[in-house]
Amino acid sequence: MSKATHIRIDGVNKTFVSGRRQVVALQDIHLHIPHGQFTCLLGPSGCGKSTLLNAVAGFSHPSSGRITVDGAPVTGPGPERGMVFQEYALFPWMTVERNIAFGLEIEGQDKERIAATVEQLLKMLGLIEFRSRYPKDLSGGMRQRVAIARVLALDSPVMLMDEPFGALDALTRRNLQDELLRIWSETNKTILFVTHSIEEAIYLADRIVVMTYRPGTVKRDILVDLPRPRDPAAPAFNDLKRELGHLVMEEQQRHHQAERRMAVVD
Repeated sequence: MSKATHIRIDGVNKTFVSGRRQVVALQDIHLHIPHGQFTCLLGPSGCGKSTLLNAVAGFSHPSSGRITVDGAPVTGPGPERGMVFQEYALFPWMTVERNIAFGLEIEGQDKERIAATVEQLLKMLGLIEFRSRYPKDLSGGMRQRVAIARVLALDSPVMLMDEPFGALDALTRRNLQDELLRIWSETNKTILFVTHSIEEAIYLADRIVVMTYRPGTVKRDILVDLPRPRDPAAPAFNDLKRELGHLVMEEQQRHHQAERRMAVVD
């Protein structure tokens, strides 16, 4: 029996207007994401991945269509949807401990409960010895651990992640991917994850949604049935990597063709 829908995206369109120019970023997006599913949005720059994620987060409203979470319409940001950005978005004047506790303090939670939650997350993400450090004293990987911990502190059932590991070196990226998978398996959160890395999408996701170059639509919606933990050297992994590479390359070529057409017009 399939799980109930957690995030429902029905007929979503998004058009940006600047003077006389209109850019259609999203066109007729339909996605139903069940509870506990790890879904990756994959595609080249300009395909609307982050635009769609921001619409689910409530930071940007669709021009038309409807987004709901557990049946409730998304009209703005909400505590049931936690967002992790690529840029870490930490408060530089706060220690690691205070950054993690910030959202709970804003909610007015009991100090003892805040302390217990922060302690648990420091241990979970290997941050105990860094609790009194400031973001400037941390590596990129450590900063992203703090950003993830801050979202986990609020215990949002949905985690929205916008290329959170894109700026990290390969080894740190793989370590944090494994850390994220461990947390996801323990918490059963619904994750919507934006990436332009084909290998990252296959390594992480239950489902990969390939988007077209502008206007962003769903090109392919693929369920990934490879067993976990996944081996990037396995034949089945590489078969899927080739298939997705072909799909993404088609959209990348469309992107370059569109740029050349614009250059001729200018």
